[in-house]
Amino acid sequence: MTPRIPVPPGSDFPLENLPYGVFDPGEGLRLGVAVGDHVLDLRAAARAGQLPYPTELTADSLNPFLALGRRAWEETRAALLALLTSDRFDHLPPGAVRPRSAVRMHLPFEPGDFVDFYASFHHAANLGRLFRPGSDPVLPNWRHLPVAYHGRSSSVVVSGTPVRRPHGLLGPETAAAPTAALDFELEVGFVTGPGNRLGDSIPADAAADHMFGMVLVNDWSARDIQRFEYVPLGPFLGKSFATSVSPWVVTLEALWPYLVAGPEQEPEAADYLRTSRDWAVDLSLEAVLRTTGGAERVVTRVNYSTLYWSMAQQLAHVTVNGTNVRPGDLYASGTVSGAEPGSWGSLIEITRNGAEPISLDDGSQRTFLEDGDTIVLRGWCERPGLPRIGFGECVGTVLPASR
Repeated sequence: MTPRIPVPPGSDFPLENLPYGVFDPGEGLRLGVAVGDHVLDLRAAARAGQLPYPTELTADSLNPFLALGRRAWEETRAALLALLTSDRFDHLPPGAVRPRSAVRMHLPFEPGDFVDFYASFHHAANLGRLFRPGSDPVLPNWRHLPVAYHGRSSSVVVSGTPVRRPHGLLGPETAAAPTAALDFELEVGFVTGPGNRLGDSIPADAAADHMFGMVLVNDWSARDIQRFEYVPLGPFLGKSFATSVSPWVVTLEALWPYLVAGPEQEPEAADYLRTSRDWAVDLSLEAVLRTTGGAERVVTRVNYSTLYWSMAQQLAHVTVNGTNVRPGDLYASGTVSGAEPGSWGSLIEITRNGAEPISLDDGSQRTFLEDGDTIVLRGWCERPGLPRIGFGECVGTVLPASR
């Protein structure tokens, strides 16, 4: 296929990707698809009669389109490929294709609910060794079910949104104080399409009919606030202040060729968590820490396929009790960490809870994030004989605490 929109070599967004987002060209929000360095305006294309589902594709959020389901998503993808590789492209109105650099990206979906899992064995084990030395680093229930907590959907923000250092109680003091242990978490999330009725469940093997695509996620964490509050009910203010997501939702259709077998699960998963297909994704991830002076360091590189609990298992677990999910819900993986140093997805692991600072190119050191620091998350799938399917970037800069 020869695209009518040029795609630079090595681009995150070839024709085989076609991720969805919401952008503003200065005339209001509309849906778009990224192609190379450009964005195709789906409102303009639909109104020109070149795409199906004109009502949903002219909305200012992906949620109505997500509710349509897989058949509509596949039909739209086929129509997009035909439009972008034929003379139908010539029927688009002026302004239907714009440079991505000329538009402002917005949150691509409206999450009614946000759930964050704890799906990485190595992350769970690293934290267990830090905080429960001398005992089994992974608690007994962890190998039997995908542990998770409900986050705060109102503070899910798009990449590029600054993150203000939060206040909270750091101990038994009587006044809240700014966190001194602000951390990032390298995560990946999936966005749901059609939901289920309250009281029904979604089997793991049916999960694909309810999942639209994936985004990069940074679930910012205040470790000192979290440490004081989390017993007995788990994270609250140490997590709820901000969660950043990348602006482009990469569809499952683009990711099918990159699905691989995940880690062996022992003991055998419960019946509702068993799947008949591979659900791990061969997705390379990295996190970069950049200072206000421009010094930067890649602080971790890891592959998403190391996750113990898959997306399908996560969705099955959410709904096994009859909980209903809805279009646009966000389900994040939790920190993705590998077995070795250099593949750990948070500073609390990398610096061993601040005991071993990391050094940057300018000679400065970090245990946790300082004001002005920027975290850049990147992700891409790339295998021999297949195109690069990129996620773009998920970026956030730390602002000083409010006074």
